This record gives sequence, C-alpha cells and structure tokens, in this order.
Amino acid sequence: MDLRVLGGFGSVGVHQRPSAFLINGRTLLDAGTVPGALSVPEQFALEHALISHSHLDHTAGLAFVAETLALVNEAEGQIAARPLQVLSMPPVVAGLRDSIFNNIVWPDFSRIPPHGPVLGYRELPEGQEQRVGDLWVTPIAVAHTVPTCGFVIHDGRTGLVYSGDTGPTTAIWRAARDCPGLTAVILECSFPNRLDKLADLAGHLTPRRLERELEKLPPDVPVWIFHIKAPFYDETAAELSRIDGASRLVLLEQDKTYIL
Repeated sequence: MDLRVLGGFGSVGVHQRPSAFLINGRTLLDAGTVPGALSVPEQFALEHALISHSHLDHTAGLAFVAETLALVNEAEGQIAARPLQVLSMPPVVAGLRDSIFNNIVWPDFSRIPPHGPVLGYRELPEGQEQRVGDLWVTPIAVAHTVPTCGFVIHDGRTGLVYSGDTGPTTAIWRAARDCPGLTAVILECSFPNRLDKLADLAGHLTPRRLERELEKLPPDVPVWIFHIKAPFYDETAAELSRIDGASRLVLLEQDKTYIL
C-alpha cells in the first residue's frame, strides 16, 4: 500500500495545501485539495473518495475534481465510465449532499451530466468493515464539531489508521489494535499549545493534547502528523519535537509518497 500526500495542512498557505491523501493511485483519503496536486489523467483514475467530514479543508478538492470530470467528459462527448464514489458514515454523506453539492454552494454532480453523473455516494455503517476497491475500510466516529469519522484501512497485509479531525477520542484507538499489519497512525495536530482553548472549542489537538493521545495508541507504531494550521506550522512542529514520544512522530511532507 502506498500513500501520496496531496496536501497535509489544516489550512491554505503559500505552497501549503489542505488535507488530502491518495492511496494506491485510486482512492482519495479526504479531498481538501485534488486538482492542485493531480493531473487530469490522474483525476480520471480516481475510483473512491473516503471523506472524514464536510468541512472545506477536507472537501474543496472534491468539488473541483467533480467539475473537471464533468467538463472534460462534456467537451469530449464522453460518458463517465463510472462515477467517483464518495464514501463515509451516513451523517457525513448527508452533510455533503445537503450543504455542499446542493446546487447552491456547488452543483449536484451526482446528477450532472444527466446522461452520466460523475459523482456517486455510498454510506458506510460506523464500526463495520467494508470492501472499498482493493482495501478494507472501517469508519469510526471521532470528536469534532460536526459529524466526523476516522478510518481504519488495510489491504490484508498492511494497514493504517487515519484520525480525521478530532479532539481527544477513544473508540478509534481501540479499533486500531485490531487493524491487520498496522504500519502507521495518521494523526492530526492543528494548533500550538498556547491556543489550547481554541483547540478545545474547535475539536482539534495541540502537542500537549496529542501527547496524551499517544498513551491510547498501540505502542511502537509510527505516528504521522498532519493538519497543522499553516500560520502556526513552525511553532507547532517545535512543540511536537519536545513531547514525550516525539521519537515516534513524523511530520508528513507534501507531495511525498510513503510506502506502508
């Protein structure tokens, strides 16, 4: 299994793209940025998009990749070979339909073009493992300000756990212990410690909060950090380097591919 970092930040900055990952060249794991990191042929190769929640820093790229697929198909007189399947827990799917792809904020590409829509939706029951392409995926609810899930993902040999956006949480770390071949935990850390009150209100982690989360994780598994807010990157990274367990941490690099 390989993981390409399309964007690893919790906001947009100069050369800093919001959270989106690509697994095995075909499955998006969140979609804060897509066309900013993938060529048009790479976008047409996408089959699935696992979306943790409806906030724009995790979905804006999905809006634009849908537009690209629709426009190119129309320009070339093609019908989509298959819609890009958007997958998450039922309340997350409902949020995408009702609040983003609602013909007000953005067109409903599950109906466009009429002769071959480019998006489809699939609800994944929380806590139940489901087959998604060449992967097995289990969504687990986490603690954020809107319905949000993390994902336990494996291919039968290697696996990862993705936190999505979360404050202190528990259920996903219990599920992590049952992940076959667990190779990495991808964990958010959004703010420096001085913004602890904001992190609490917004449902995010700081280095100090993350340090406590490490105690809940399976031991000795590398922890890959994403979602640091761009204006606070250096400050937050420095604080992460000083916590207990810092030797386990890797700050994910944008445009880099990691092999699990």
